[in-house]
Amino acid sequence: MASLTEAREAPERQLWDEINSIHAGMLGIEGSHMHFQPMAPNADPKSSTIWFFTKTDTDLVRAIRAGTRAHFCVVGKNHDYHACLSGTLEIRKDPARIDEYWSAVTAAWYENGKEDPQLTMLAFRVDDAEIWASTDSALKFGWEIAKANLKDEKMPEVGVKQHLAFPQFH
Repeated sequence: MASLTEAREAPERQLWDEINSIHAGMLGIEGSHMHFQPMAPNADPKSSTIWFFTKTDTDLVRAIRAGTRAHFCVVGKNHDYHACLSGTLEIRKDPARIDEYWSAVTAAWYENGKEDPQLTMLAFRVDDAEIWASTDSALKFGWEIAKANLKDEKMPEVGVKQHLAFPQFH
């Protein structure tokens, strides 16, 4: 359940926690005619980077150039949290990250394990994000809708929207 208090007071921590709790989000290249595709995130909040395992022969890998901009969209597992992140995407076969994020699930995709010649990683360096956290309480939602209609308020208070900017590390 997404905490509205946390969305207001610690939105960056909440974002990374939500990313770490999902199995996949949708990754796509900005300005590309390719559709976004599901990818399993491996988040490193310290460097504001999300790592993805992939194969070297995918359309996504072939489309990446120096400075490629991308977006990663997240829907929380309880459907009460949404985020859209933007940043740069690059191919980085990093053995330390492969070891750090390797799992039985990842291994199932690579015939030769960590030594598979098709194995590579993508590093998505997040520089900007928008988050939306909403209540999952039917009672609170109903109360806010009724209150807005009775008082002619323009918007019920059922969620929090925040913009986040991340410092660039090199």
